[in-house]
Order: sequence, then structure tokens, then C-alpha cells
Amino acid sequence: MGKSTGFKEFKRKEDGYISVKNRISNYKEFTVKLEDKELKKQGSRCMDCGIPFCHSSCPLGNLIPDFNLMVQQGEWQKASWILHSTNNFPEFTGRLCPAPCEQSCVLGLIEEPVSIENIEKNIVEKGFENGWIRAKVPKKRTNNKIAIIGSGPAGLAAAQQLNSAGHNVTVYEKEDKIGGLLRYGIPNFKLEKHIIDRRVNILIEEGIIFITNANVGVNVNIEELEDYDAIILCGGASNKRELNIPGSKSAGIIQAMELLTQQTRSLYDNSIKITDLKNKNVIVIGGGDTGSDCVGTSNRNGAKSVTNFEIMPKPPNKRSPKTPWPYWPLQLKTSSSHVEGCERNWLINTKEFLFDNKNNLTGLKTVEVKWETKNGERPKLIEIKGSEKIWNCDIVLLALGFLGPKSGLAQQLGVNTDEKSNYKTNNYQTNISNVFSAGDMRRGQSLIVWAISEGREAAREVDIYLTGSSDLATKGDGQLPAM
Repeated sequence: MGKSTGFKEFKRKEDGYISVKNRISNYKEFTVKLEDKELKKQGSRCMDCGIPFCHSSCPLGNLIPDFNLMVQQGEWQKASWILHSTNNFPEFTGRLCPAPCEQSCVLGLIEEPVSIENIEKNIVEKGFENGWIRAKVPKKRTNNKIAIIGSGPAGLAAAQQLNSAGHNVTVYEKEDKIGGLLRYGIPNFKLEKHIIDRRVNILIEEGIIFITNANVGVNVNIEELEDYDAIILCGGASNKRELNIPGSKSAGIIQAMELLTQQTRSLYDNSIKITDLKNKNVIVIGGGDTGSDCVGTSNRNGAKSVTNFEIMPKPPNKRSPKTPWPYWPLQLKTSSSHVEGCERNWLINTKEFLFDNKNNLTGLKTVEVKWETKNGERPKLIEIKGSEKIWNCDIVLLALGFLGPKSGLAQQLGVNTDEKSNYKTNNYQTNISNVFSAGDMRRGQSLIVWAISEGREAAREVDIYLTGSSDLATKGDGQLPAM
């Protein structure tokens, strides 16, 4: 490595944050960039560890030690080239990925791991700032036409890869803007939408055709896809999990994604009215990333209080022995939104919603639970007698995750699905030879980095299907590509 003792000399640092008071007054991103000299130090913390477990833990196989070395040496353009050789959209993963690479960093065994995700974000931003990230228009075109359904990270990655091979790619998106859940499901304070737009503009310049307000199988007939030589289904897993208890369909109980979508749309269209959270007592049910996003959104809308329920036990502050290095750890995660203001509760199960005589939500009833485990059996949820409690609230946000793709498209196309409604594939190919699938629609709700990886993998399989072979790269193999 560039500085073999860097991990001994320098402590982990990341971009700073604007104060809570200032950042919750708006929906802008709130990180404060480290100076380049400090980022070079962070790059030098990457050890000469022999076997880079970070590389194997990244679904994209990012060449992490290589771009860290370039950052340490101040070779930012080379770092950008290395990063883009395996990752189509590091500006998304650098902001939104939970960074499994960092949890498997060898340095993490004795110190804080290398700040890989933050380095990645700064590399790509430096690339855009200096004009190094430009459209690459194919020199030759094939006669093959490919339709991609869904413009989330899986669909966009597949589109760029196949377009780079010279195929003619059209992307259908049901919303009015490109980006899938990146567009309306991720709050602006985590991903401002001009970040998506600048990348989409490059993809358009490269020759990809985008059609918005096009919900295939709903307002776009399946027959319109018959002229395409191949189809990739990347529509995501948008079937929201419900909470089937008394009162769950009443006013004041809102699906998290509905609120998040509504809020983001309202930032660009003043005519859209959002759910009034000001001076309201808000309870968020669900402790994952979507629940965290609801906490941040509630605080920015002036909620009087924000309370978060999670049915699982509170994770330990340090890595659990049940998930040893280099595996993804069972460990408490405190997001920037939690820091902004939130009462967190674990092992809580909601039993009933409560209303006044005018049918206004006034609260909910919960019970404390524990999980009983027996060898060879699934964990069993046990309610603790006498632990019932009434919580006052005005709004409840359901952040319970997703069950799989919505039904309809698979049936219309004749694509086989599994018991979770995910699209069944063999090497990303469905039971219909020219129809492929990738991303959450295929694997279930997952990470953005997995979506990009799946899009790249599916693109290679489509290229092979159409031409008999493929030069498209998927995961990094530890070898640097030619410049």
C-alpha cells in the first residue's frame, strides 16, 4: 500500500454533519466534506492485509484496496476509473449502502475499519466535479432491441451495461421521473434528486431511451413488448407488508412509503398536500432503514414526539458472537435520523389501534414480547402477560418492509413465481426464454448494492442470450481493467 503504517498513524474519520437544529429545518443533504488531505490519510489506513475480505463481501466485487491506494496517492481520476469498473452508480451506494465491505475490513478486527463508503462517495463526487464522468456512446449498434421494466438501480445498471454493448435499450418507468425507489422512496436528506438527474442525463446521452408514466401491464399493454428481442423485469418488491389488527385501515394509520413518496413529491410540486405531522405525536412501527427515514421525515415536519417500535430484541452495541467477523454483524445501528430525536423501543408488539367517538386516532395498545428458540424450530413469539400498555399518538407510520412484487405482471407474461411472489429464474432467465429478471423483483427486498450487481449480472446473461457470448463485466475479479 501507499503508506504501510497508515492504519497505525491515523484514526477513522468521515464527513461531518451539520448540526441537528439546522439540518431538520430543510430536506437537503447535511454532510460536511473532509478536506482532501484528510481523505488521503483515510485511504492510507487500508492495510496490506493479503486477503481483502472487503472485496469479497461487496456484492459488486469493488476493487477497494486499489481505489484506496489511488486516493492516498492523490490520483483521484484513476480512483474514479477503478471504482466505475465495477460499480455503475457509486454516487448512490456511497450515500445509501450499509457497507458490508466495512464490516469485513481486516483492520476492523483491531481498530475502526477503513471508511470505505465515505471514500467512495468522495471519489465519485470528485469525478463529477472535474468532468471525468462523461457519456460513453457505443461506436457500433446491434439490431437487438431490449425492454427494461423499472428504472431503479437494477434496471439502470442493466440498461447501461447492455447499451455499452451496442444494443438498443428502452426503459419503462411507471412514475413520472426516473429512479424507482431512489426517486420517491429515499428522502432528499439522504439523496438529493439532482444526484439522480445528472446520472440519468448521461445515460440519455449514451443513447438509452426512457419512457415515464408507463406502468407495463396497467396503462401499457403487454403486447407492446412483443417487438423486443429481450425483456428484463426490474420492477422491485413494492407489495407492502400490512399490520392486520383492529383499526389498521382507519385514518391516521399510514404506510411509510406513502408518506415518504408524498413528502418528496411535495418538494417539487407545491400543489401536493402532505400528511400534517406538525405538533403530532408520531409512532413509527418498524425499526429498519425505512422506519429511520420516517423518523427523519417526522422531525423535519415538526412532530411533537417520535416513538419507534421494533418487535425484535435490541441488538448488542458490539458485534454479536453469533455473527463473527467477517460476516454482517448483529449489532445496534443508530442512524443520523435517530440522533435527531426518537424514543426507541424493542420487543414491542402492537395489538390494537384506539379511536375517539369521532373516529380520530388517539393511541394504540401494545404488549411486550420475547422470542423462544428451540433447536430445529423457527423462533416463536411469546407475549408477556400483564405487559399491556396504552400509547397516545395522532399518527402511526407502518414501516414493516415488503413482501415481494405486486401480482399482475407475472400472470400477464406467464412468468413463474415462488411462494413469496418473487420471479423464478435460472441465471436471471425466467421460464420464458427472452424474459429475464433482476433486483428485488427476483431476489426479494434487498440492498441497493445488490440491485446494481443483479442488473449487471442479468445484462451479461441477456447479452449471451442475444449474441452467444459477452464481454460485459459483472463483479470485480481482483484484476484492474485496461484504461
